[in-house]
Amino acid sequence: MRSLLFVPGDSERKLEKGFGAGADVVIVDLEDSVAAANKSAARDVAARFISSQKQQTSSAIYVRVNDLSTGFTDADLAALVPAKPDGIMLPKSNSGQDVQQLAVKLRVHEAESGLPDGGIKILPIITETATGVLAAASYAGTSARLAGVTWGAEDLSAAIGARTTRDESGCYTDVFRLARAMTILAASAAEVAAIDTVFPDFRDMAAFEKECREAERDGFTGKMAIHPAQVPVINAAFTPSAEAVGLSQAIVDAFAAAGNPGVVGIGGKMYDRPHLRLAERLLARARAAGVSA
Repeated sequence: MRSLLFVPGDSERKLEKGFGAGADVVIVDLEDSVAAANKSAARDVAARFISSQKQQTSSAIYVRVNDLSTGFTDADLAALVPAKPDGIMLPKSNSGQDVQQLAVKLRVHEAESGLPDGGIKILPIITETATGVLAAASYAGTSARLAGVTWGAEDLSAAIGARTTRDESGCYTDVFRLARAMTILAASAAEVAAIDTVFPDFRDMAAFEKECREAERDGFTGKMAIHPAQVPVINAAFTPSAEAVGLSQAIVDAFAAAGNPGVVGIGGKMYDRPHLRLAERLLARARAAGVSA
């Protein structure tokens, strides 16, 4: 998952545009972008559209349901699971227990819809509450459905009473930098993908591209988008370059040829086991993006 594009679930026009954007994942949103009065209608629109697009799109399809505290989650799942989405995004997840609770609900709905048990994945947003940030370590081992973890700044800002998430230079302030870092660490601990949050100003493409590069540098493997124009920028930033793929393959080959020692030398430079693990991870990302050595 490099690019994950949010699309409002109550607009067929926006859904059609979103599915044509070339994102790795289209997230059909039933939460923030849909008013409370439109939830029911949005479920019907989203279910019909997902069913019609399932065999026509190369994008994975996730649905952002309403969080577990709203009382809307069960109705969301009842309407959308029969449409066979690839995954569910869980907002305002407070801990790994919320993932487990959602997994139980999914198992029931999959059975009722005649779908394979465990086929629908879960992607929680783990930093939208203070409790969630502090429980970031709780996701490891929670469920085989866990596809990754991601984070959000705006809901956390409202939860803690912060007037802004960024300083005058455009950098996140300390509490949001912490939430971002905790997401990377939580993903690593759970051995799943780390997905960076959205960049709200879709007109400032230079700043957006910079944030994408920094996210990839720090260990994120993908980023969420709120506008189709952001998708190609994300895909470019999170697709390993030919040079990086070539070096990584050389590192893997050198360790294999030497019988997997502790250290190998390539071109006068020494590489140890952490370099090997990093190379293997980069090659896995490259294969997922269709890039070969």
